[in-house]
Amino acid sequence: MNLALHFGLLGVVEAGLIAFAVGMLTYLLWRGLSRAFRFSDARALGWALFSASAFAAGVDAWNLFYLGLMKLESPLYARLALQGIHDPESLGARVVCEAVGAWSGVVAAWLAFSRRWAKPASSPAAVEREKHG
Repeated sequence: MNLALHFGLLGVVEAGLIAFAVGMLTYLLWRGLSRAFRFSDARALGWALFSASAFAAGVDAWNLFYLGLMKLESPLYARLALQGIHDPESLGARVVCEAVGAWSGVVAAWLAFSRRWAKPASSPAAVEREKHG
């Protein structure tokens, strides 16, 4: 995400909450696009999950991946690698919270704006049974 957040656990929670909002917004964007192009809700949900993960946790996930591949045998290389990362001590926790926050935001928006929670239309036979007792 590469924003100036707090350090430690507070920064991790902030990143997760921002990722939650990003997840909700990306679902609404993909929902609108899928309605315009007449795609299914599953396609909108899948693309929203993918893009929310990429937007919210992309930079931090790349930094974590890069640190795992780079040989940090030299103090100079280690210092150069850690210099561009905001709060490298809690990078792993931040990536996890950003991913969980993004996915939770997409799912929360899907539950809030989908028609699945609406009362299903009753069949004519069920309506007739309710009328007669």
